[in-house]
Amino acid sequence: MVERIDRWPTGAPCWADLMVADLDRSVDFYAAVLDWRFTPSDPEHGGYCNALVDGEPVAGLSPALPEMEDDPHAWAVYLASDDIRATGRAAVAAGARQLFEPMDVGSFGTMGVWIDPTGAAFGVWQPRDHAGFSVVGTHGAVAWCDLLTSDQAGAERFYAEVFGYTYQDIGTRHEAYAVFTVPGMDRSPGGIGVPAEDVDHLQAAPPLWWVCFEVDDADTAAERVVTAGGTLVQEPEEFGYGELVFAAGPDGERFAMTGPSSRPRTEARDSRR
Repeated sequence: MVERIDRWPTGAPCWADLMVADLDRSVDFYAAVLDWRFTPSDPEHGGYCNALVDGEPVAGLSPALPEMEDDPHAWAVYLASDDIRATGRAAVAAGARQLFEPMDVGSFGTMGVWIDPTGAAFGVWQPRDHAGFSVVGTHGAVAWCDLLTSDQAGAERFYAEVFGYTYQDIGTRHEAYAVFTVPGMDRSPGGIGVPAEDVDHLQAAPPLWWVCFEVDDADTAAERVVTAGGTLVQEPEEFGYGELVFAAGPDGERFAMTGPSSRPRTEARDSRR
């Protein structure tokens, strides 16, 4: 169900963006895969542009900074804050390291980036004119944000201390994982877990936040990735709540997509047992 958001509570994943080597190439890729439309590239803000779904912002793309062109490309996740400097102080006190100090982005808001104690980078966004994702629950919007790390317990302590996260453990004896909820939200926007030993593409990744986009059909989305010049990291598979596919974009940046189950309802229900 489509939901429009005017303001996210502190700690909620509220935005995701990506620095790319070739903005036009990446714009074409995500337009083909997720049906995004884009605002014009803004020279005043380094060529940044917003991806839109039904006219609502859902993510951002920008050319890589000259000093970061050779760095690995990865989607960045931002957590909401009403006071970014206070959040930054709390994060450092809890063991984080500041990567980019808070800076104003015109009238849109203020952003900063920190490294949590497990080694994963996360952004913080204090909104003014730009609230972050303004729509969820529809094709092309962010559906879920996961932190994958080898130190789940350490990550849970950190985000509970800084942002007030509470957790529901839904892991198995083969996979450690907990969904989190932030104060002021009545649903879980993401989870924290340890990559499963049999999933090579996750085992090889450093601690990081992953972005999962909602799609109408995961199999169609997977086909679009390949046609548009990306790669499939993992074929679509059932995961109990629908169908999930892992992919990589033009710069090798990894992301996930989730859509409704393609199996009959009884068969999908049996797959969760």
